[in-house]
Amino acid sequence: MISAIFILDLKGRIIVSRDYRGDVSPKCVERFTSKINELEGDSKLTPIIYDEAGVSYVYLTTSNLYVLAVTRTNSNVSSVVQFLHKLVEVFKHYFQELEEESLRDNFVIVYELLDEMCDFGYPQFTEAKILQEYIKTDAYKMEVAVKPPMAVTNAVSWRTDGIKYKKNEVFLDAVESVNLLVNSNGAVVLSEVVGVLRMRVFLTGMPECKLGLNDKVLFESQGRAGKQKTVELEDIKFHQCVRLARFDNDRTISFIPPDGNFDLMTYRLSQNIKPLIGIECLIEKPSRSRTEYLVVAKSQLKERSTATNVEVIIPLPPDATNPVAKTTQGSAAYLPEKSAMVWTIKSFAGGREQKLRCHFNLPSVEAEDDATKGKMPPIKVKFEIPYYTVSGIQVRYLKVIEKSGYQALPWVRYITTAGNYEVRMH
Repeated sequence: MISAIFILDLKGRIIVSRDYRGDVSPKCVERFTSKINELEGDSKLTPIIYDEAGVSYVYLTTSNLYVLAVTRTNSNVSSVVQFLHKLVEVFKHYFQELEEESLRDNFVIVYELLDEMCDFGYPQFTEAKILQEYIKTDAYKMEVAVKPPMAVTNAVSWRTDGIKYKKNEVFLDAVESVNLLVNSNGAVVLSEVVGVLRMRVFLTGMPECKLGLNDKVLFESQGRAGKQKTVELEDIKFHQCVRLARFDNDRTISFIPPDGNFDLMTYRLSQNIKPLIGIECLIEKPSRSRTEYLVVAKSQLKERSTATNVEVIIPLPPDATNPVAKTTQGSAAYLPEKSAMVWTIKSFAGGREQKLRCHFNLPSVEAEDDATKGKMPPIKVKFEIPYYTVSGIQVRYLKVIEKSGYQALPWVRYITTAGNYEVRMH
C-alpha cells in the first residue's frame, strides 16, 4: 500500500526515510516540495497530491515537519492518512515531542518503529503501549527476549495479558460536538452533530464488554419502535477492538477493550438542529466615527439544562479604537490581537436571555464600509452542556464479564460542546 515514508523539514530536506517496496526514487521528495510550493502560491493545498508521473503523495504537518507517505498503487487514502496520524501518535508517546531534534536523537528507535509498524507497505501494529513492550526507549539496555512479544502471538494485539487493578472501573463519555452555521437572517444554513464514545478502562485481565444503545435499527428489528426514543446514527466508525461481524448481525457492540483511554466509536447526525444558543447582532451608527453593537444571546435549552463556559467571540474591525462593552451577565474583554470582543458567561441557564452592548470608534472609512456591507467574519460561539446530548443517544447498559468474576463499576457521562458554531453578522 505505502511505497515509502519520509519525514522532512519545512525546506523539504529528508530527516528520516524508509523505503518499503523499492518502486519510488528518493528524488520524488524534490517533486513533492516543488508541488507544495506551486500549490501554496495558488492556495490549492490538499493533504493528497497526485503527480503526473504516477506517484501519489499523502502527508500531514506537525511541529514544522512533513510526515509524507508515497505510493504508486491505487491505495485506500483514508487508511494511509489514519496510519500517518497513528505514526505521529506513537512517536509522541516515545519522545514526548515530535521535532527534528527528537528524531535525530532517537533515529535508531525511529527506524525500529517504522519497521514494526509497517511491513512491505502494509500497516501492522500501531498501538504505542504494545510496541513499547519490545521496543524500549533506552534501546542499548535491551536484552534479547526469550519469548516473542504479545502483539505477535496474541490475537488481541491492542491489549496485553496480566493487567491488574485493585479497583475495576470503566468510564464512558458520550461527547457530541455541534457544527452550526446561521446566516445573517437567522436561518440555519448548515447543521451537523459529530459524536464520539470515549472510554477510560481500568479493568483486570481480559474482560469482555457489551454496550447497548437506544439504536433505532435494533429497536425496529425487535418490534419496539415507538415505545422509546431512539437514535439513527450515520457514518459509524468503531475502534478495531469491536467485533464488527457481531454488530452487523444483531447490532450488539461487543469488545475486549484496550487498557486506558481510547475512542470506542464515532458517529454523525445530519438532522436539522435549532441553535442551542441563539445569537443576534444589531449594528447601529449614531455618528460618522462611532459604531455600536447590540448582541443578544438566547439560551434555547430547556430550563433544567445549563450551558457552561460560554464564549461569544464578536469580531470588530481591525482598527477599532477604545472599544467598551457592558453585559447583563458575565464579562467582556477586548483582544486586540484577535480584533474581537470576547464575552464570557460561566453559567447560562436554559430559557434565559442576556445582552452585550459594545461601542467603539472607527478612524478608517474602509473599515466602516466593511462593517456595514457584511464583510466582517462571523460571530463564533463556544460552550459545554453537561448531562445533555443533541441526538438523544442513551447508554442502556454497559456490562463487563471476566473469567475471574469480579464486579466492575461502570460510569457514564453525557456532554454537548460547540464545534464549528458560527453566526454571520448583519
